[in-house]
Amino acid sequence: MVANAFVTKLMGFGPLREDDREWLERVSTNPKKVERDVDLINEGDVPDHLMVILDGFAYRYKVIPEGRRQIFAYLVPGDFCDLHVALLRSMDHSIATLSSCHIVYIPKRIINEMTEERPSLTKAFWWCTLVDEAVLREWLVNVGQRGADRRIAHLFCELHVRLHAVGWTAEGSFDLPITQTELADTVGLSNVHVNRSLKTLREAGLVTFRENIVHIPDVVRLKAYANFTPNYLHLANGGQS
Repeated sequence: MVANAFVTKLMGFGPLREDDREWLERVSTNPKKVERDVDLINEGDVPDHLMVILDGFAYRYKVIPEGRRQIFAYLVPGDFCDLHVALLRSMDHSIATLSSCHIVYIPKRIINEMTEERPSLTKAFWWCTLVDEAVLREWLVNVGQRGADRRIAHLFCELHVRLHAVGWTAEGSFDLPITQTELADTVGLSNVHVNRSLKTLREAGLVTFRENIVHIPDVVRLKAYANFTPNYLHLANGGQS
């Protein structure tokens, strides 16, 4: 388990003051373990805390009346589930775990304390929120304009950069505990089309996805294939990995 992925992520956007780092350490202790396939919060619920993923994976989703699901964001170690949830009257989407997770629940009063007393840290939090919005825009382009295999390639490139930033990659490989159905619900394809696209990527020597492990033999080559530019992630190092 990565002990301080939350702190590591925020430092990826720029330096933090020592007292701010210490404050983050204090509020991100005593995480709770949540198993896979658990709804952390449902559409219509009234949020009263900020959730921080210290390890594991979660996702945002909506289900239309016909029962079909669209996944429109993955939450990886270091991510928090919306700074503004503490201000919302009710959730307009649901958040569920993709894997078992260790999650810290930060009460609304602590967030209010931060916004009143720690302006530099508040700015870092809002920076993360703006990046979340940029990622959503990129996902819209991905689903709407890229071909099937490049949609998946682009998603894998993004996750590699985000996970590398918090120390969760090793030699082009990373854990991605999702099923083929969940991948299909993410990139807007059928299971059959996802399977065919993964085969295309594998046969081209670009990426393999087996037993919840993504392996990218040549990250630069996959980024070129997917036309992936990490500028929308706004990392201090430019998203180089």
